[in-house]
Amino acid sequence: MAQSTETTDWVSRFADEVIEESARRAPGKPLVVASGLSPSGPIHLGNLREVMTPHFVADELRRRGHQVRHLISWDDYDRFRKVPAGLAGVDESWAEHIGKPLTSVPAPPGSAYPSWAEHFKAAMVEALAELGVEFDGVSQTAQYTSGVYREQVLHAVAHRADIDAILDQYRTKKAPAKQNQQKPLDEAELEAAEGSGAAGEDDGSAAAGAGSVGYFPYKPFCGNCEKDLTTVTSYDDDTTELSYTCTACGFGETVRLNEFDRGKLVWKVDWPMRWAYEGVVFEPSGVDHSSPGSSFQVGGQIVGIFGGTQPIGPMYAFVGISGMAKMSSSKGGVPTPGDALKIMEPQLLRWLYARRRPNQSFKIAFDQEIQRLYDEWDKLDAKVADGSALPADVAAHARAVGTAGGDLPRTATPLPYRTLASIADITAGEQEQALRILGELDPENPLRSLDEARPRYDKAEAWINTQVPADQRTIVRQEPDAELLKSLDEAAQQSLRLLRDGLADHWSLDGLTHLVYGVPKVQAGFPADATPKELPPEIKTAQRTFFALLYHLLVGRDTGPRLPTLLLAVGQERVRGLLGE
Repeated sequence: MAQSTETTDWVSRFADEVIEESARRAPGKPLVVASGLSPSGPIHLGNLREVMTPHFVADELRRRGHQVRHLISWDDYDRFRKVPAGLAGVDESWAEHIGKPLTSVPAPPGSAYPSWAEHFKAAMVEALAELGVEFDGVSQTAQYTSGVYREQVLHAVAHRADIDAILDQYRTKKAPAKQNQQKPLDEAELEAAEGSGAAGEDDGSAAAGAGSVGYFPYKPFCGNCEKDLTTVTSYDDDTTELSYTCTACGFGETVRLNEFDRGKLVWKVDWPMRWAYEGVVFEPSGVDHSSPGSSFQVGGQIVGIFGGTQPIGPMYAFVGISGMAKMSSSKGGVPTPGDALKIMEPQLLRWLYARRRPNQSFKIAFDQEIQRLYDEWDKLDAKVADGSALPADVAAHARAVGTAGGDLPRTATPLPYRTLASIADITAGEQEQALRILGELDPENPLRSLDEARPRYDKAEAWINTQVPADQRTIVRQEPDAELLKSLDEAAQQSLRLLRDGLADHWSLDGLTHLVYGVPKVQAGFPADATPKELPPEIKTAQRTFFALLYHLLVGRDTGPRLPTLLLAVGQERVRGLLGE
């Protein structure tokens, strides 16, 4: 079993609090942490924080030898609220299902799953498996329809006046402007806020209109059309006889609530009921659940009606997206964990959530920034290995690379992501050529199989293919630019000769790096290995001019992949031809 981290980070502090709180509430019982996810559409990277925050805490508790249950409550018995934009095969005809439970809505066309909820749940389950998240999934459809919560439903209905009195304290309060936000939310963050479920918060008061019995915390789903557009018209506390009518189709019936399982408690009552039922000690909540009258705050009072106590847990901030490609935004929301895992290893994605406290917002990169993030991760990896990393960084790294059950699978030879991306770009998927280039990066320790560079190579290739616009892809020239070569002055021609003459002796990534940076130095009368401190500022200008010339001659643009990688990819013979030999 992996050891507990040796430093105190945000995860360790919350683990301490959970142990203390559990000992006070239910000594000797397994510790329960919880997440809640609604499979109402693609479950995005903002929702992932709902899972990763308690996951890290649960994992730390397991490292310390505690029995832990990380409960993920699938809110698949929630109503279908709206038709998400941009889903393949899904159009406005799906609006006919609004009001039905998510498990009663057909899956998108071509899905292998029987319902809308199962379709979107499956993608998240697959991503969580790759991320190493151990959890107990609980379907709220199964819980309600099997009668598991029947006693809790009857209890809530019997105490509806008490619940209504608590809710009434907040109904006239206006939520203040968003706090804890340094700047206005961008489009992706607004989508994330809406997708969290806060927009659908319901306390049951909407059903207390004309013809109803007044406030009622339970909504039957119609026995005819399956929608929750129902009004409870009578209820007998002694017999539990309940009558309702459906405003959608006109259907009505009388049932006994003590044997009826086709309905659910309204959200602001449902959530605290489950806290009490499951004995949840730790559960985070998004900023959208933290304002006066929101479900987390009100739930703290309603949970007492069920004999429970509100969980401890932080408010978590939004997760933004850097450079989301148009093909992703067309989904009508922000990317999913599955989208992120196509272009980054699970260790990197885990690290992004582990290194920031829950109340700190951060962005996940889908643009060129991903290369800088990978460089930062690789530097941290090296520092941890040589013992020079700071304690907090060591803790975040440990939580990223593995769990209490062991380390996550990792790339055997983790070459720089930017190098792999450049090779995938230049070779356009030709694996033999990619392996040739990778084998020449370090001639003393040549890569013998692409599998040694996987899965990182595959992630970098996927990033190039899905996130880099076509006009930014690298296409090596087929023929030399004769006109440009003819126009060069003697100094430019000399720089090309120096490069061509050094290719054979410097044919490795490090060697070519030394060569291309050294040519302008040698031309100016300095040694090729002279350091920046030994050189005048003009050398930097000369290097930029030289690099631009090489890019124009090789790929017909001012910029491109790192030149040493590009030269390796093109190959010595072809480089010589394009540079005028």
